[in-house]
Order: sequence, then structure tokens, then C-alpha cells
Amino acid sequence: MSNMSFLEKLLDGVKVEWKALGGITTLKRGRVMSKGYLIDNAGDLPVYSSQTVNNGMIGRIDTFDFDGEYITWTTDGANAGTVFYRTGKFSITNVCGSIKINNESRLNYKFLFYWLSIEAKKHVYSGMGNPKLMSHQVEKVQIPIPCPDNPKKSLEIQAEIVRILDTFTELTAELTAELTAELNARKKQYNYYRDQLLSFEDGEVECKTLGEISRVFSASRVHKNEWATSGVPFYRTSDVISIFNGVKNSRDEAFISKELYETLSLKSGKIQKDDILVTGGGTIGIPYIARTDEPLYFKDADLLCIKKSEILNSKFLYHYFLSTKFRIYLEKITHNSTIAHYTISQIKKTPVPVPPLEEQARIVTILDKFDALTKSITEGLPREIALRQKQYEYYRDLLLSFPSQNQR
Repeated sequence: MSNMSFLEKLLDGVKVEWKALGGITTLKRGRVMSKGYLIDNAGDLPVYSSQTVNNGMIGRIDTFDFDGEYITWTTDGANAGTVFYRTGKFSITNVCGSIKINNESRLNYKFLFYWLSIEAKKHVYSGMGNPKLMSHQVEKVQIPIPCPDNPKKSLEIQAEIVRILDTFTELTAELTAELTAELNARKKQYNYYRDQLLSFEDGEVECKTLGEISRVFSASRVHKNEWATSGVPFYRTSDVISIFNGVKNSRDEAFISKELYETLSLKSGKIQKDDILVTGGGTIGIPYIARTDEPLYFKDADLLCIKKSEILNSKFLYHYFLSTKFRIYLEKITHNSTIAHYTISQIKKTPVPVPPLEEQARIVTILDKFDALTKSITEGLPREIALRQKQYEYYRDLLLSFPSQNQR
């Protein structure tokens, strides 16, 4: 039996009434709390803000603003519209809002939470580049109330939907935890074999500096007002790191015009297939291999380009950049810096082992298989984890697919 037919059976032809949250709940906003305030008032009671990691908690203080059962939501920023189910004593910052049900004999908090986990994001306003979901928008959100003329039966229906969704949530969390543990095991396995395969005894293979092997260059600077909405892709450090982590960059894509690309490339050089971009500012030493000869530009000294070499396989160098040996070397040459940078001169002086090309290719073949399992977004375990989450969302949406007001 499908979940939709289950919902129809659960409703059993009863009336469904739609209510605006503003008429059945009380909405409040959190307050400003600086880092200094959190330090000066440290305690055991949680403070929640706009982040989603750690369930939104940014610290603990010795007082509380809310006590009991609530729904909170993020009002501003990239996570605007994210909802949480809260209980106990807690506080929220000014980029969060709270929802208190006026009559708990008619509406279940968990039912409201699951409904808003679908609905809230639809009401986020993204004007002026800063997503927002303020109280005046939340109070207009409509929620279905089954069997409104019989509060007892209404709560029973809501509770049964919550029970099923709680079970789905728990199962999904368990499956995700198992897959994540497997993913972490694969990563450790990859790291072990990578370090073993890329560790050579002294004198076993020839060692050269990257400056001896290849040309290293940075881009001519591109100013913000020269960015375009289409044209030649313009890579920043955040783009390379997002690709490396197999996730979508939270920042909008950047481009420059084809005309500007041609002009700037004459000064610095063009990126070609198998050239390596490496992050030189922020999170340093993260590599990206250019996949085609299609035009691509990059951001000043935050990213640097290492041209492909006739004696060094680009993928071999990519894996070497991720090795423990290289990360130790990178830490050694930058540990005295307030802000770490991996500069052109440092890259040119970086020593790398250069075994015969046949041996490089053999090592790359082995390490690529592990890399695909751990970092690919289209195959391997990360894709499986994403599918589990989509499966959960699919069944959740079916269970909350109430007939609209126009259908009753």
C-alpha cells in the first residue's frame, strides 16, 4: 500500500481545514548575543543561531529565554527557512525566530515541525542577495488541520503521521551513520595506500622541484566590477574546495567576458587540459586538474596554475598534493605565517618524487579507484548517502500531501 493511500485511509474522508500560523501560534524573535556575551555568561544552557551544524548551537550560557516545547527557524542568511524542533530551556539569537502553539489540544509540535520542514523554504525571500524569512512571512504560512471539529481525533491523526515520520527519520539516521562509517573507513584506506604508494626510499626515485619540471603562474587580477553573468568560468578558491569536497559551491558561479579572458590570458597564460590549479590562499594546497581545453580563468594569487609536464603525470601530482608527506612539508614552510599562503616561489621550490611514467600511471590507477569511492558525487558512497536522504524526503512529502483547499 502506498503512503498516499495510507494518508487517505488515515483521513477517512474527514474534513481538512487550512489555518494561517499567525492565527494559531505566537511568533517571537531572538536577541543579539555577541561572542563576548557568550564568554561572559558561560553556562550549561544552549544558545542556537543561524548555522545548521551542531543542531544550530553556537554556545552555552547560564540563563534562558525559552522553556518548553517550541519550533524555531532561521530568519537570515544561507540557511533561512531551516526549522528545528526544540524542547527544554534554551535561547536563540536575533537571526532566529520561535513558534509557540496557542492551543496544544489542536496542534502537535512535531506535526508542525515536519510540515514546516517542507513548507518554510518556499516562503524565503532572496531579494538584495540576502535570503530572509521574517515573522510577517511565517505568520502567513498555511498548515492543514485534519478533522478540525474533533480535536481528539485530529491529534490522533497528527500523532500517527508523526510516529511514522519519526520512524523514517530514525531509520534514515541509522543508515546514514552506517554509510558514513563506511565512507570514513574508505577514506582511511585511501589515505593509507596513498601514503604507502607515494613514500619512496632515499635514492629510490629521482626527486625534482616543481620549478624544474613545470611553469607556475598566477592570473592577472580581475576586479569585482569586471565579473560577468556568463562567458568564461572564473574559478575562486571556494570553487576548487567545493569540487574537491564533492559539493555545490554556496556562492554563485562567476564568469568573465570572452574578450577580457583573451586580453588577460595574453599576460598570464591560458589554462589547458591537465594543468593543475592549486589553492594559494585560505585553505592552501588543494589541487584541481583542468578537465578540458575549454576556456577557464582564475582568481589572482588565491589560485595558482602548474602547467602539465612531460615527465610528471598530473594525476600523480594531484594525489601527491594530498599525501601526508606533502601536508607535513606544507605545514613546515608556512607554520610561522599569521595567514598561510602557498606562493609561486614556494611552489617552484616544492620537491616531488618523479618515478618513471609507467610507475606513475600504475599508482594513479590504484589511487583513482579509492578516490572515486570517497569523493565522487555521482558514484560511490557519497551518492548513496544522498539517495537515502532523498528517499526520506520523498516519503515525508507523500505523508504530508494533504488535499489543498481547492480540492475539498
